[in-house]
Amino acid sequence: MERSALQGLAAFRWGAWLWMATVLLVSRAQLERPWLAIGLVALALVVTATDTVLLRTRPEALCRPGPVVAELAVGAMLVLCDGVAYGNGHAFSTSQSLGSVWPLTGILGVGVAFGPMAAAGSGVLIGLARVGAVLTNGASIDTGGRVLSLTNTMVFYALGGAAAGYLARLLRRAEAEISAARAREEVARTLHDGVLQTLAVVERRATDPALARLAREQERELRDWLFGSAAPAGVVADVGTALRAAAARFEDAFGGRAQVLVADDLPPLDPSAVAALTGAVGEAMVNAGKHGRASKVQVYVEPDDTGGVFCSVKDDGQGFDTGTTVEGIGLSRSIRGRVSEVGGRVEVVSAPGDGTEVLLWLPS
Repeated sequence: MERSALQGLAAFRWGAWLWMATVLLVSRAQLERPWLAIGLVALALVVTATDTVLLRTRPEALCRPGPVVAELAVGAMLVLCDGVAYGNGHAFSTSQSLGSVWPLTGILGVGVAFGPMAAAGSGVLIGLARVGAVLTNGASIDTGGRVLSLTNTMVFYALGGAAAGYLARLLRRAEAEISAARAREEVARTLHDGVLQTLAVVERRATDPALARLAREQERELRDWLFGSAAPAGVVADVGTALRAAAARFEDAFGGRAQVLVADDLPPLDPSAVAALTGAVGEAMVNAGKHGRASKVQVYVEPDDTGGVFCSVKDDGQGFDTGTTVEGIGLSRSIRGRVSEVGGRVEVVSAPGDGTEVLLWLPS
């Protein structure tokens, strides 16, 4: 991600230099010291070409002090010497300045390399260089409009650099989270195929209740680390953690097995919707163990076609006839009531001997 940001900055740097060369060519008749302008533009070309070579060979060098400070210094010189290269009265004229765009690349480079505060400071530095350019050009700063113009330049450079630094920080953070998630996914895949399955086999076949309970606890802790509270912060992690906690309570209370699968692309849910979902699923698990005598419950949560969330709680219990059985308080209030309060709906599919599936839909 950082390399992509540097590549974008390189493209911007070349575009800014080409525009600066165009300005030099068009306004050459206004130059009082053309040799100075040509020298500064040539120096900017050297920096631009050098940074491009570094990007291809050693991109990490572009985030070190040497290249960053060199580019910023050349940008400051372009702005400061603009008033010397042109004749008097150029500072506040309508003609284009040499250092209008290219110096911004140095500020953006500081943001990528050292963060928003350093970039904002470099923006202030370039703004002060423009003040120096006005003074060397023989112009006076005696009106509110001119003061505002200089202040506007300083604020523009400072805000641009701060924004670039903040975005670079977000990119690095996202890259670190993606790398951690990929590593965790790889570990989870490996352990799921080996250690987790082994612990499950030990739990099922152990004749010692203490050994079976230890295997179940160790498997649960390992699952929590792989898929629960250690996952990246966000709504999906909150839902998954809460549902796995409910599954753990089911296993402790009824001795069955509970599996929770949460899709990675769930839409954002309000805290009230998360609470309603986890409370309803927990009650469905209690019903599965208490009334259905289920030995296994599977919970699956995924986005639905309307932009909300769909959840299925399916057990292998004894089931019941939905047409003749009166719903109890747990189903009517703890499940339907919770979900309806947040604008969702519930369906129950069951038949004697075929287990029960509770289907829940919640809006995002």
